[in-house]
Amino acid sequence: MSFISQTMTRRLLPVLLLGGSAALLTGCVVAPAYPAYGTEVVAGDVYAPMAPPPLINEVIPVAPSPAYVWIGGSWGWGGGRYNWRPGRWAMPPRPGYGWHEGGWNHGPGGWHHGGGHWGPRR
Repeated sequence: MSFISQTMTRRLLPVLLLGGSAALLTGCVVAPAYPAYGTEVVAGDVYAPMAPPPLINEVIPVAPSPAYVWIGGSWGWGGGRYNWRPGRWAMPPRPGYGWHEGGWNHGPGGWHHGGGHWGPRR
């Protein structure tokens, strides 16, 4: 004597298969092995009393996908000294966008850093 009838089995089996498949697929997540970067976020203007060191020549690794854009490394100012921020690959926020590098410019208040940003490709 069976506790589950054939009619119940026919109705329950697809539900169990679907639920089991969904449970298995939730473990299939593809995530980058590095942090994602969208923009350089700077709280207010950044000024430095001296010129930044020369840029470091970086070996650019293979892109994770053809859609990614290389954002070159740059010098940041913090703690009374320059700190190197290495380059990285990033996905543009929308098709047709590219990374516009920031840079250091000398002015009346010292060396001012204009951060990079995403924008339409030039």
